[in-house]
Amino acid sequence: MRTDTPWSTLPAREHLPAASVGAAGAPALVPVPVLDVVIPVYNEEKDLETCVLRLHDHLARTFPYGFRITVADNASTDRTPRVAARLADLIPEVRSYRLEEKGRGRALRTVWSHSDSPVLAYMDVDLSTDLNALLPLVAPLISGHSDLAIGSRLARSSRVVRGSKREFISRAYNLILRSSLAARFSDAQCGFKAIRREVAQRLLPMVEDTGWFFDTEMLVLAERAGLRIHEVPVDWVDDPDSTVHIVRTATDDLKGVWRVGRALATGALPLDRLARPFGDDPRDRVVPGVPRGLARQLVGFCVVGALSTLVYLALYSLFRLGVGPQFANAAALLVSAVANTAANRRLTFGVRGRGGAVRHQAQGLVVFAIGLALTSGSLAALGTASGSASHGTELAVLIAANLAATVLRFLLFRAWVFPDRRTDHQDARKGAAHEPRDVR
Repeated sequence: MRTDTPWSTLPAREHLPAASVGAAGAPALVPVPVLDVVIPVYNEEKDLETCVLRLHDHLARTFPYGFRITVADNASTDRTPRVAARLADLIPEVRSYRLEEKGRGRALRTVWSHSDSPVLAYMDVDLSTDLNALLPLVAPLISGHSDLAIGSRLARSSRVVRGSKREFISRAYNLILRSSLAARFSDAQCGFKAIRREVAQRLLPMVEDTGWFFDTEMLVLAERAGLRIHEVPVDWVDDPDSTVHIVRTATDDLKGVWRVGRALATGALPLDRLARPFGDDPRDRVVPGVPRGLARQLVGFCVVGALSTLVYLALYSLFRLGVGPQFANAAALLVSAVANTAANRRLTFGVRGRGGAVRHQAQGLVVFAIGLALTSGSLAALGTASGSASHGTELAVLIAANLAATVLRFLLFRAWVFPDRRTDHQDARKGAAHEPRDVR
């Protein structure tokens, strides 16, 4: 793995070598397992040994790379620590880790942060998920195709056996995530996930939750940062003896959704730390005669523009109830312009983090002023031509004026507000590489 990239960017994803390597890329004296599977447990003295033995047997028979199984005991009060220690003594690929505080998220963060394996995974001790999905789960991470991988019980090809109550709660929770945090992954809470180590090193410090919401927060931040999440349909059988407190967990999850949503809305998270270096994304490639990213930007701009127009027209109609057309137009356009600039900044032009946000909004207001001049001029011309126009006629004129303003807005956004500086940076790097050097 390359380790010479700055902290501001992640290294490019690469296929992990078949042979074990050390931290600097040299052959390791003590083999480093490619995969570290963590089993977080709390008072699981009855199921732990069966789980570890079954998992170890499966990996030894089917997994083509070196592996490790880590039992993360988070403050158990029964014989769980002794069972874990005995398994670690008997099986070379097993180790135990004891934490004095409860919390599944805390256990995963601690073990993953200290692990030297390039691929980190976890699964629940009940092994509700069929282990045949483990290799498909981690294969995209080993190959360098993806950054994270999750098992999904809600995929169409998944085969799941569980009660209607848990099925309803799971689907309702994922619907909340999709509607409130715009999450696109299908199953946040399946206890079957994996992550590349270099991604975990950057991502885990941003995750605040130490309990059951840990998974969701990690996935939402990764998705918002543009990391690739691979989903694997799983066969899953509900554990009737599960000790999860559904009501308390649901309440904590909703609090977490509110906290993360607020942080994302205010730009409080440094998601730019999770950016890949230039050239890792195929969309970075320059195709002769094709402006880079133009098609994707046009689609994003049209979607944002359509939503902004609906918001603008709704606000105009609302403001028009109490004030004149010019003031209603200016107020509605101002509010929608601020939201439009923020949405285009993130969704259309892929600008992440808070850097330059104020400058972008200021430039967006200049573009807003041009749009205001076009629409206000159209309203003034309509008033001069017809005297007192109907509300429907005003809206028709505003729609036509906004179409013209939209085309101009896209051109100004692309060329002035959010210019693509990566080509300039790339050319500068190439120029620097070819500059003659003084070798005296």
